[in-house]
This record gives sequence, C-alpha cells and structure tokens, in this order.
Amino acid sequence: MSKHILIVDDSPSVRQMVEATLKSSNYMVTAAKDGQEAFDLCKKNSYDFVLTDQNMPNMDGLTLIKSLRSLGNFTKTPIVVLTTEASDAMKAQGRAAGATGWMVKPFDPAKLLEVARKVLG
Repeated sequence: MSKHILIVDDSPSVRQMVEATLKSSNYMVTAAKDGQEAFDLCKKNSYDFVLTDQNMPNMDGLTLIKSLRSLGNFTKTPIVVLTTEASDAMKAQGRAAGATGWMVKPFDPAKLLEVARKVLG
C-alpha cells in the first residue's frame, strides 16, 4: 500500500507541483490550502508524512506543527517544512516546534522525493 502524504500550502501552483512530484512516485496525496484546513483533516485522518509551508493565512506552519504534535497519532509522524524562509532562527523555531526537517523553496523535485523516501523509511 502506498504511503499517504498531506501537503499544506496556500499557493495553488506549489500544491500542484508538489502533488505531481509525489504522485509520480506513487504516493497518495491529500492537499490543504492552509494550516487550519490541514489540522481539521488530521483530526479525522492519519497521514504517513506531512509537508507544510510556513507562511499561510489562518494557521502558519509552526502553529500547525505544534497543534499536530499535540494530537496523539501525530507525535511520531514526520513533518517537513517547505518554505521560502531560510534563516537559522526560523529553522531553530521549526525544530523547537517539532519539525522533522526543513526544505527551502524553490524545491528540486528529485530532492523532495529523496526527503520523502528518507522520512518514510
């Protein structure tokens, strides 16, 4: 059975590119347009991996990560931030919130698939 990945980004074009990249490697993909929509989905479903943007309306990526880590079934789920934010301070905040990893946009599709394979074991 293929792994199920939740992608969270307020940009429709980024969601499409990430979804196409992941689906090309036979991952099941669900997309959310912001952290709040993602959190609502996660309260009803489980995912093997969450890939989230940082800067979004309604709920940003770090708030989403903290919220997901408070849900019992997401304490060990890999969560990677895919964002334009590249500062060490922001990455440190991500680690403190519980992020598994950090990727900077624009992303390389091959690198994204490598990260997905790595975190999904």
